[in-house]
Amino acid sequence: MTPLLLQHYATAGNSKTAYTGSEILNYMGGLDGEKKMLIHKLVNFRMKQGKKTRVRAIFHETLHRLARTDRDGIELISDALENVKPVCEVAKVRIAGNIYDVPGVVDRDRQQTLAVRWILDEAIRAKKKTKNSSKLEECLFAQIMDAYRKRGEVLLHYGLVKKKIDGAGESIVKNK
Repeated sequence: MTPLLLQHYATAGNSKTAYTGSEILNYMGGLDGEKKMLIHKLVNFRMKQGKKTRVRAIFHETLHRLARTDRDGIELISDALENVKPVCEVAKVRIAGNIYDVPGVVDRDRQQTLAVRWILDEAIRAKKKTKNSSKLEECLFAQIMDAYRKRGEVLLHYGLVKKKIDGAGESIVKNK
């Protein structure tokens, strides 16, 4: 299916063309429900003021960049999110007037939401760092590839969560 995307990309010409989303939906025909939900989450998470067509175009361009690699674009995004997903997170619990940080297991849907949020936030932050000289598609592609390779700024979020969990576990043991 990836060559079809590349073929369409070669005929599209102008990258500022507003995609209706049918290209992505055609590609999604062979995907299972979980990966379709992932794509919808990526598109809807970035949407501001109802401009879904614009976000779809950004995502479409990112998929084309990912299609130029060795792997399937959707599989690559899925693996990148798996590398960034947190397993545990810290919740604040009040017991006898004291507030403790208690680690807890994160639901699977929330894991995916956090991973998507972190990757998109880092892509936007990288775009702002370059003073708008690079496109969001390029920054999103770079963040997805960094997450896939288990490096980059996205894993800082993952590391901070892990550090908080380790610290919370130590404080619980000390207080017993």
